[in-house]
Amino acid sequence: MRNVLITGGAGFIGSNFVRQLLSEEPELQIINLDALTYAGSLENLKELPDPGRHTFLEGDICDRGFVNRLVEERSIDTIVHFAAETHVDRSIRGPAQFVETNVLGTFSLLEAARAVWLDKKRLPPDQVRFLHVSSDEVYGSLDADAPAFTENTSYSPNSPYAASKAASDHIVRAYEHTYGLPTLITNCSNNYGPFQFPEKLVPLLILNSISGLPLPIYGDGKQVRDWLYVEDHCEALLLVLRAGRIGETYNIGGNAQHTNLEVAQRVCSVLDDLISDSPHVPHGSLIQLVEDRPGHDRRYAMDIGKIGRELGWQPRHALEEGLQETVEWYIKNPLWATAARKTPEYQAWLRLNYALRGEVP
Repeated sequence: MRNVLITGGAGFIGSNFVRQLLSEEPELQIINLDALTYAGSLENLKELPDPGRHTFLEGDICDRGFVNRLVEERSIDTIVHFAAETHVDRSIRGPAQFVETNVLGTFSLLEAARAVWLDKKRLPPDQVRFLHVSSDEVYGSLDADAPAFTENTSYSPNSPYAASKAASDHIVRAYEHTYGLPTLITNCSNNYGPFQFPEKLVPLLILNSISGLPLPIYGDGKQVRDWLYVEDHCEALLLVLRAGRIGETYNIGGNAQHTNLEVAQRVCSVLDDLISDSPHVPHGSLIQLVEDRPGHDRRYAMDIGKIGRELGWQPRHALEEGLQETVEWYIKNPLWATAARKTPEYQAWLRLNYALRGEVP
């Protein structure tokens, strides 16, 4: 890797991966392309390690002419594709943007890579990579006693978000099989950690608790997710880039299956210890069960045996350790959190998504 294009690199996982690359790969240059929609922010890219090797460009991955020129003129040899609409609740209320960004945006990037790498042969085929970062939600929902998702699990997406990611996975796979484009796909479980936009569960719990606001948990709170600390995810992605087999898919999970309610209780417990003088202790008293969202998948779980066998990766953070570091980060970065929560997009989302949800008795 010499010239890496990271899409969505001002978002949560993308900005963490930018830091990972700058720290671990001292020779490469990063071109960071982000449209700076509601969840992307230049605040996420402050105090980077070795910032001279990082160039930020604001732009839309759906702009095919722009993307083509960028890949060619910057001699891009590696594309790491994070850019996506990711929130299930938003996809339920507005699916069109998910189809446009997640499906057509991925198509735009694949076409640029095909034109520059394969048709124009600007770089040798063994020196280019296209890594598509996807989700466990493409696999659908698991029963309580069902085995975890493997890379061979059939796709069965249940939300507009999951369907749009499933479609993009299929397109990426088709470009490798049909055109010989050197692609890799990763499917990850629920991420949490620093720089996560506060509409997602863990930062919402942390920031609402600090402010003494209700902690809304959908339904009975017993939906199970496999929780993955973002630093562990980034380490896995770098391993896949370095040593993953072309055309393969790798599941990445945290080996940490817990219900949403359990996660909320653990976040509250960490906060009780860290800010024991808060007037809101015990923070668990703020938890409220609210009306469930439509089509809420009951359980996700990832079998990470393949990436362990082939690349030697395992998550380093147990849930307790990851939550401790995450809560500490949000407490130490109140200005970041305040800026994110004051955006008109975030306030509008709170009103739209939670105003009509009543507490479940």
